[in-house]
Amino acid sequence: MEKEITIYDIAKLLNLSPATVSRALNDHPAINSNTKNIITTAAKEMGYRSNTFASNLRRQRTNTIGVIVPRLNSNFMSYVLAGMEKVANEAGYNLIISQSLESVKKEIANAETMFNSRVDGLLVSLAYDTDSIDHFDKFVRKQIPLLFFDRVAAHKNCTNIIIDNVRAGYEATEHLIEQGCRRIMHVTGNLKRNVYADRLKGYKLALMDHNLVFDDSLLLVTDLSREAGLQAARRIEALDEKPDGLFVTNDLCAVSCMGELKQVGLSIPQDIAVVGFNNDPVSQVVEPKLTTIHYPGQEMGEMAVQCLINHLNGTMSMTSTNTIVLRSELQIRASSLRK
Repeated sequence: MEKEITIYDIAKLLNLSPATVSRALNDHPAINSNTKNIITTAAKEMGYRSNTFASNLRRQRTNTIGVIVPRLNSNFMSYVLAGMEKVANEAGYNLIISQSLESVKKEIANAETMFNSRVDGLLVSLAYDTDSIDHFDKFVRKQIPLLFFDRVAAHKNCTNIIIDNVRAGYEATEHLIEQGCRRIMHVTGNLKRNVYADRLKGYKLALMDHNLVFDDSLLLVTDLSREAGLQAARRIEALDEKPDGLFVTNDLCAVSCMGELKQVGLSIPQDIAVVGFNNDPVSQVVEPKLTTIHYPGQEMGEMAVQCLINHLNGTMSMTSTNTIVLRSELQIRASSLRK
């Protein structure tokens, strides 16, 4: 393996002190421009690489932010990460991104890696099966700021960034009711997670406010995958009394279900009106176009990183801001319009 070039090697070649070389490479005003040019040219020719990590450690700051997400192959999460990258880069921070693959074991391993990498702060969206957040306690003890987004957990020392999922679930269900639906199926994800539990709560509240009875046979808990959409369609086909409305908490799953329902001869929205969630691009290429809830992913990512950086810079305390709620919006399209 080729030896890593150091400032001492450059200093030896140029017969200068290591301190002079270090100042020149850091553009110190005390070093004249001619000396700086000689040193930077020699450094480039020798293949010198600045050891930013070691430098940052000396300053007790790595300028890196850790991010743990359930899955990277999610359109919503790609918007979140784009927002995070934008704000982090503008502020001179780098992101270390990992995915739990919906496994708490992997999430624990990711958290350990982030801790050992000495990230300045950590942003987390929890895995499906996370029951306890004890594996993040070491960050709190070390006063490393920890922020949960989208899929969150209550913690007195951490900030959460969410949308009002109860309201979003209510609006989606009420819209179907206003279109004349009286038997509405709800397809959702793991109810351990706040996002799915709260959307279910909103669905139930809308039914209750419109004097409709919740029917447990019309609740389907899945992993919200494409296959889950096919599974939901088969459940609908098998029911003697079929639903006339369908609220799915994920657009990909909703589109998959719609495709299968059309294959067996059901008309959308005439036979069954459909509402999805997230406003993924797929919602606008399916026929009919899918009514959905716009989830502000990029704004959530931007807000998460900005909050964390503000905390690190001392302009905001994350321990005094427990929950930030972003606005979502019902996007009405042809898949639900029966009137």
